[in-house]
Amino acid sequence: MTDLATIKTAARKAAFAARKSAFDASRGAQSSYLSEVLAGYRGVPIAGYAPMRTEINPLPAMAEAAAYGPVGMPVIKAAETPLDFREWTPDCSMIAGAFGAQIPETGVWIEPEILIVPLVAFDCKGGRLGYGGGFYDRTLERLRARRATMAIGFAFSAQEQDNLPLELTDQPLDLIVTEAGIITPS
Repeated sequence: MTDLATIKTAARKAAFAARKSAFDASRGAQSSYLSEVLAGYRGVPIAGYAPMRTEINPLPAMAEAAAYGPVGMPVIKAAETPLDFREWTPDCSMIAGAFGAQIPETGVWIEPEILIVPLVAFDCKGGRLGYGGGFYDRTLERLRARRATMAIGFAFSAQEQDNLPLELTDQPLDLIVTEAGIITPS
């Protein structure tokens, strides 16, 4: 393992522990600030995710956004490729996808202009530490090559870390939303 890989592994371990503590202590209204942000982009195609394990839950904000325009969920089609997005509605049938993530069983494919991104850790500069598969970095790179695409990191405030071990291929977040507020990267 390279030194950077070792550092990333340690950072992920600490971030997972912080996220679990925040998740265990959380009480409703996790997505109110996310709803506030998305209300300013009604009708713009967005994509979110179905929360797994201790991830913060974006579904209430996504359900509100779905009343005004298309909302998608990520579908992993193959390792080391960008994600594709299938349209999601609050009442659509869901099935288990890769890694156990819930995905819409059927639906049209959409290309989002705003991506709600799950994460393990973030920093105030817009850095993001993910799970290590690179799916969101490849996806954001592909989408941003086609048009302006906003990446909104969604996390518990306890997931903030200083000095994340980032690489040149890591795509930055344009905005970070937590249960405690909205952070514009500096």
